[in-house]
Amino acid sequence: MELQHFIDFRQMLHRFPDTSGNEAATRELVRAFVEPFAPSELHEIGVDRKGLLLVFKSANPDQARAKSMLIRAELDGLPIQEVNTFDHRSTYPGISHKCGHDGHMAIMARLAWLLHQKPLTNGTAYLLFQPAEENGEGARAVLADPAFKKVVSRQGKGPDEVLALHNIPGFTKGCILLKKGNFTPAVRSIIVQYKGNTSHAAEPENGRCAAPAMAEFLQSALAMASADPNNAGFFLVSPVYMHMGEKSYGVTAGDGEVHLTIRSWENKLLDKRAKELEALAEKIGAHYGLSTVTSWTEQFEANENDPEVVDQVEAAALSLGLPVQHLTHPMKWGEDFGLFTRQFKGAMFGIGAGEHHPALHNPDYDFVDALIEPASNLFDKVLRNFLGQ
Repeated sequence: MELQHFIDFRQMLHRFPDTSGNEAATRELVRAFVEPFAPSELHEIGVDRKGLLLVFKSANPDQARAKSMLIRAELDGLPIQEVNTFDHRSTYPGISHKCGHDGHMAIMARLAWLLHQKPLTNGTAYLLFQPAEENGEGARAVLADPAFKKVVSRQGKGPDEVLALHNIPGFTKGCILLKKGNFTPAVRSIIVQYKGNTSHAAEPENGRCAAPAMAEFLQSALAMASADPNNAGFFLVSPVYMHMGEKSYGVTAGDGEVHLTIRSWENKLLDKRAKELEALAEKIGAHYGLSTVTSWTEQFEANENDPEVVDQVEAAALSLGLPVQHLTHPMKWGEDFGLFTRQFKGAMFGIGAGEHHPALHNPDYDFVDALIEPASNLFDKVLRNFLGQ
C-alpha cells in the first residue's frame, strides 16, 4: 500500500474533526480504513464506546504466555477555528485538528498495515485509538472500561508494556525525542467559587463582595509558583478565567469565580500543591465572610517513562537510522497517557515536527505528513523487538 494512501487518510481525517467525547464519526472513518488489515479482534471501547481497540495476535501455540504491547493514538480534535486555506482544511466551523491527532491516527493505521503485511510470530499487539485525550477523560474511561480490561487481561494483568508518541514542533523534523523519568507534567485545573451577597453599588457595606477574596486568592496562588523548568520543584500557576457580577453599574457583585491551571513535573508535588490551594481558597473565603466551593477539572497525570522502555525506543530508532535527542526536562503540556504509564510499564516519546513549524494548538498548525512513515516504522520495530520476532 503506497504511503500516499495514508497521507490521504490523514488529510481526510483533518477535514472532518470531532471534539472530545464526540468521536463516533472519526471512529467509523478509522474502522473503515483499518478493517482490511484484518486484525484478530476489533472492539469499541472507552467514552460511550467512541474508541477503537485493534488486537493483532500471533499464531504461536504458546500465545497465552507470550508478551504483549499496547500502542495508543488519539481520536479527538480541538474547539479551535482553523485559519489555514489548504484543500484539506477543516470543514467544521470552530473545530480542527490542531494537536496532530489526525497524524497520530494515520501513523497507527500504517502500523496496522505493517502488522497485516508481516504478521506477528509471537505475542500480541494492542492498537488503541483513544477518544477524549484533550479533556483528560479518555484514558480514564478506557482503563475503567470492563470490556477493555477483559480484552487485555492475561494471567491477571494487562499489557506488559505501553507506548505512545506525540509530534512536537520546535525540534528537528523526524528527530526522536526521548526522556527517562517524566516526559510530560501532572496538570489539573481548579475552579474556586465564592458565594456572597449583592448590594447597591452606593452601599457596598450592606453586601459581601467576592472581589477582594478573588484578588487575594489569585495573588497568593501566583506567589506559590516556581516557574523555572530546570527546577525539580517546578510548579506553574496559570490564570485561565475569572467571572464576577454583571454589567449592572448600580450593583456590587456578590458571587465570583476564579479558574487556574496548575502543573508540576511530579504527581506527588501537584497533589500537595492542590491541597494547599484548596485550603488557601477556604481560608480566604472565610476571612471575607463568603462561602467557598472548590472543584477540579481536566486532570492529567505525569507521564512516567520507564528507563528500559526508553532504551528500547532509542535502540530501535538508531537501528532505523533515525536521529535521537534526549530532553533535559519534560514537555510542559499535559497528556492523559500518564494514566497508562502510572499503571503499566511504558513510555511516551516525541518526534520533531520542525524547528519553525507552527506550535500545537495554534490556529495555523497542521500535522507534518512526512512523519507518518518513520513513526510507524519505529513503532513496528520497537514492537517486534519486544515481542521477540
